[in-house]
Amino acid sequence: MARIYDFDARALYRALDDKRAAHNLTWTGVAREIWLLSSVLNDQRSDHPISPATISSMERRGSISCQHALFMLRWLDRTPESFLTGTAPREATALVIVGPDRRLRWALKLLHAAVNAKRQEDKLTWAELADLLRCSPNQLTGLRTAKFATGMNLAMKTTQWLDRPAADFVYASKW
Repeated sequence: MARIYDFDARALYRALDDKRAAHNLTWTGVAREIWLLSSVLNDQRSDHPISPATISSMERRGSISCQHALFMLRWLDRTPESFLTGTAPREATALVIVGPDRRLRWALKLLHAAVNAKRQEDKLTWAELADLLRCSPNQLTGLRTAKFATGMNLAMKTTQWLDRPAADFVYASKW
């Protein structure tokens, strides 16, 4: 099995900060630009925008939810694989390009189904797989019932273990 790398949320933060500085934006300005990428959908849904604190605190926390990461990756036009730690980044498939009437979303139930199928094929228990992925069994089984998100690190560990690009589990959503 190939080595499974962590998702580097601090590197994502640095890429956001570099673009923020290059465009002379505050974190509020970054959050506004990210939110405006889905302006039509936002107007239809009357959602609350992404918080500047969600972005700016990522460096301190060292983590981000998989759904929030997609907002940021879209703004940067980068793949999740480009933020994996380790030597050479794995080959990645570009995320689907969406217009202002859509958002990128993780299909967590689909991800869980793929993980469970491979786990059964490999004759692994949830505990054994959790050991391989350096997480808890509950984190893995929780993908089936996750209402909104999981951590980006877990999402990326599972896609690597499946030997599939993250884009296989990301779709254009009207929500």
